[in-house]
Amino acid sequence: MNSHPSARLSATDLSLAYDNRVVIDALSSDIPDAEFTAIIGPNGCGKSTFLRSLARVLAPTRGEISLDGRNLVRYRPKELARRISLLPQSPVAPESITVAELVARGRFPHQPPFSRWSTADERAVAEAMQATGVTDLSTRYVDELSGGQRQRVWVAMTLAQEAGILLLDEPTTFLDISHQLELLDLFARLHRTGRTIVTVLHDLNHAARYASHLIVMDQGRIVAEGAPVQVMTERLVSDVFGVAAVVVADPQSGTPLVVPRVRDNTA
Repeated sequence: MNSHPSARLSATDLSLAYDNRVVIDALSSDIPDAEFTAIIGPNGCGKSTFLRSLARVLAPTRGEISLDGRNLVRYRPKELARRISLLPQSPVAPESITVAELVARGRFPHQPPFSRWSTADERAVAEAMQATGVTDLSTRYVDELSGGQRQRVWVAMTLAQEAGILLLDEPTTFLDISHQLELLDLFARLHRTGRTIVTVLHDLNHAARYASHLIVMDQGRIVAEGAPVQVMTERLVSDVFGVAAVVVADPQSGTPLVVPRVRDNTA
């Protein structure tokens, strides 16, 4: 396990399974605090499974996830939700709920029983909708929106939760390139303000440009961790993703840029 002195969230000897099918076995990793971590790897390698375990959605068959040195199972649900928020891959909104009402549900962990809606709640919801560009949609029903609009609303709800650790499972799904970059820019800004961001991404160049830390998975195990400039190599792209590529410096950001080699299609 890579040791990060500032890690608050850690997995130790973690094993996870679905219906007795082991997906991850004996995985250990520290999630560096206040960093933007992208989990990458081929389809079916366990990325989303690992991310969901970090939010206690999946219980390990062996090992543990700890937050601030305390096993996640020892946190009460609201207590954990004030610290960790999760945006899953395909969230489903209740019928006939407006955008503002759905985003407001992100405030549930902060509200004691029988409490009134507070100024802090109002501010958090307004800031989350503004950050994700959905303020103008506040009175619309969520089921009327396009896939991209709905995704931004779900991100707004997650932000309204105001947790210090934000877990995002393929958050750019359904978004066109412009909105993909807008969201990734937003996550980068949140990272700069001290939030810990952990996201599953498929686009290697987005991961290399935006993340400060990469976790590369293959067949249920971590095969590489570290800064993008150290991790994203031609050999890794070939070994893990089966793609022959050159890795050069991005002319805009200086981060690694993966350029697949031209394939011979004449055969």
